[in-house]
Amino acid sequence: MSKQASNSKPQVRAPRVSHESRPFWDATAEGKLLVKKCNACGENHFYPRPFCPFCFSDDTEFLTCSGRGVIYTYSVTRRTSEPWAIAYVTLEEGPTMMTNIIDCDFDALSIGQAVEVAFVDTGEGNALPFFRPV
Repeated sequence: MSKQASNSKPQVRAPRVSHESRPFWDATAEGKLLVKKCNACGENHFYPRPFCPFCFSDDTEFLTCSGRGVIYTYSVTRRTSEPWAIAYVTLEEGPTMMTNIIDCDFDALSIGQAVEVAFVDTGEGNALPFFRPV
C-alpha cells in the first residue's frame, strides 16, 4: 500500500524543550511555524538557537513563517507496517528543515513539489511541524 490514509496521523513524541527553543514549541501549539532571523546579517535560519550560524551574532529574533515551501529531497520507508516519508523542505523564508511528509500518496512525491505545514499534536502542549503537498 503506497498511500498513507489521510485520517491516519503519525504517533509522535513530544520534543525536549530548552529555554532557547520554548518560543518555537509554544508557537507550534498555536499552529504557527517560526524560524530565527539574524538582525546582524539578515539571514534566516532553522533550528532555534541563541546565535546565528552564519555570523555568530546573538542578535536574533523569531520570525513567523508562511508555512509554505518545496521538497528539497525525500525518502520513503516502506519496511514498516505503515510507510512514512522523511524529507528536507526549503521554506519560502529560506531555511531548509528536516521533517516528515504526511497525508499523501508517497508515489506521487517529487523534488520541487510545493508543500505546506501540517501540525501533528504531541498531546503534551505542542505539535511537530510536518508537511503535506498543496
